Amino acid sequence: MPTLLRVGMSETLAYRAEFVVWMLTTTLPLVMLGLWTSVADDAQGPFGSFTSDHFVAYYLITLILRNITGSWVVWQLDSDIRNGTLSMRLLRPVHPFVTYAATHLASVPLRGVVALPFTAILLLASARQLLTDDPVLIAVFFGSLVGAWAITFFLQVMIGTLAFYVDKTQALFEIYLGVFAVLSGYLIPLAMLPGWAQEIAALAPFRYVLAFPVETLMGLHDRAEALRLLAVQWLFVIGTYTASRIIWRAGIRRYEAFGS
Repeated sequence: MPTLLRVGMSETLAYRAEFVVWMLTTTLPLVMLGLWTSVADDAQGPFGSFTSDHFVAYYLITLILRNITGSWVVWQLDSDIRNGTLSMRLLRPVHPFVTYAATHLASVPLRGVVALPFTAILLLASARQLLTDDPVLIAVFFGSLVGAWAITFFLQVMIGTLAFYVDKTQALFEIYLGVFAVLSGYLIPLAMLPGWAQEIAALAPFRYVLAFPVETLMGLHDRAEALRLLAVQWLFVIGTYTASRIIWRAGIRRYEAFGS
């Protein structure tokens, strides 16, 4: 794993322009921050249960989370399957999932260096009072970061692996991004959605990729509720991992049947 992480770091440094472009695609929370703080200011009071400071804290934490837990494995898998380069990965004594995961984990420190200083300073200066100081909730938050990264990774593995069966996995991924943007709380806090939409979000894994960690760091859940949601999140981790392995094994048999 240390060797794979070094290789992943080297790849990230080698493709610096691509890395910067990818970072720029995660700046939507800053746009939504400007939008919703303007709405809250115009309302001259809380908008729903959120004040202007709540929106600042929510979207700045969201920006940090998207940079730390984001993944692009769907594009790697799609490309490797279509170009046949997956065959070389299959010859190695390490499962491709491990290789992909190491590549993505290696980029997290660089993404943190780019995103954290500026965002953290803004967060502490503008909405420090809204961040929890409960050590249990802080611990749950860090545990939820790992779970959020894992769910994102395995969901994208599932979509990327569908390249064994269909030609347009990128189209499927665009649908995924649209659903994710709404049900994860990326565009709008889940607390501001209609009741029926909140019920749907509670049943989907997307909430546990973004909204749950953000809400935990803001202290919007008590200890018992945060621990319950953490347990649900890790059930989704196990479920997405299991589903990705099942789709992968069936896809590999199909891949090998064509002599790849």
